[in-house]
Amino acid sequence: MSDQPKSPKDARRLERVKQGSRAARDVGQASPAARGRPAGSFGQMAKSAPRRPPPVLGSIGESTGASGEPTVVVSRRAVERLDLGHVWIYRSDIAAPAGLEGGEVVRLADERGWFVGKAFYGAQSQIAVRLLTREDETVDDAFFARRLAQAKSLRDAVSPDPERRRAGRLVHGEADLLPGLIVDRYADYLSIQTLTEATDARRDLFADLLQDLLQPRAIVERNDVRVRAHEGLPQRKGVLRGEAPGPVEFLEGEVRLVADLLEGQKTGAFLDQAENRVEAGRYARGRALDCFTYGGAFALQLARHAETVTAVDISEQAAAQGRAAAARNGKTNLEFKVANAFDLLSDEAEKGERYDTIVLDPPAFAKSKASLDAALRGYKEINLRAFLMLSRGGVLITCSCSFHIDDQQFESMVLAAATDAKRNVQVIERRGAGRDHPTLLGVPETRYLKCLILRVL
Repeated sequence: MSDQPKSPKDARRLERVKQGSRAARDVGQASPAARGRPAGSFGQMAKSAPRRPPPVLGSIGESTGASGEPTVVVSRRAVERLDLGHVWIYRSDIAAPAGLEGGEVVRLADERGWFVGKAFYGAQSQIAVRLLTREDETVDDAFFARRLAQAKSLRDAVSPDPERRRAGRLVHGEADLLPGLIVDRYADYLSIQTLTEATDARRDLFADLLQDLLQPRAIVERNDVRVRAHEGLPQRKGVLRGEAPGPVEFLEGEVRLVADLLEGQKTGAFLDQAENRVEAGRYARGRALDCFTYGGAFALQLARHAETVTAVDISEQAAAQGRAAAARNGKTNLEFKVANAFDLLSDEAEKGERYDTIVLDPPAFAKSKASLDAALRGYKEINLRAFLMLSRGGVLITCSCSFHIDDQQFESMVLAAATDAKRNVQVIERRGAGRDHPTLLGVPETRYLKCLILRVL
């Protein structure tokens, strides 16, 4: 019976049989003397154990795939990461041919030479490889056209809009297996971001494919974001196809909104909260408060059912945009205040003010892991004040867009705030970004937005 492996999976199985369990390999073979050590000694051994060497390029890396792509060798740790569903590989886990330029499509091979997948290669970012496909298929213009059509088909299914009067995300980067590409549609206009070397090099290709697929009136690029610096890319914005649009009006539920595609936040507006805003309007009643309102999109939904709504933002420009939106929608029960939301919540809680509906949708407090503790304190502070001000039966819609705070940490923080406020709280809904912002199993970075809809008993 032959011992030759028939597949990469079979090769890894034979390797495990040969070398023993993963736990034994990671800890290392203890000497007879070490076996007699107390339990804590294994932790010391693990700390002193040398790291696995990086993958070696050798003859494997110098070869090319059937389609002519250069081969990048990935470590065993990277293969395990891909097997668990992730699509990113860091620079410390690869060996690439000398002089390989960023933006190339590369063939991935493990250290034995087995095919792993095809990916975008980045020469600047610490995320050196972003997986495109696990199949040995040609990555060409037709490949990207299929991926765009596949992304569009999901949006057509979950949020059909044949008259194109609404806004939504058409391509959500890694979650649509188009890493580094964001495409948002506002009525008949498209706004795109090419955030990596590979997608930026194909900017015109994507614009052409999108023009053929959707026939928009114009396509603008919003590449004026800091994340591009990690890829060594300059900030840039402008019109790629068609003529520069003025303010673009679109619908969010029954509310009429306007986006400035060249000057507004993100690609023009915060689309990830669209479904949450409409849902918040369902629960609104009585006296409502919307903190960190920006242009008033949450407040406008609350105003459909609440008696009065107070919308708070520290920016006068944001408040002015909100007032204009209220006038456009004929809402006279909506007031905009320019104030620091932290201060207003603290002052009104001390005065004993009461609200029936409160929305907390702050910007990301945790920009990095280092700021996690301070961010949690900030989130707890505003949620505590909100619980103190909610009337019995009142509803709190509380959100966080900080990726570094996961669902469990966020809910634990909210519970701590409710406990300090001595309130019993029901969870009505646990929500995230809208269905047009799908997440990819195995890639937690695609799941960042948390939204809880709560009721005080």
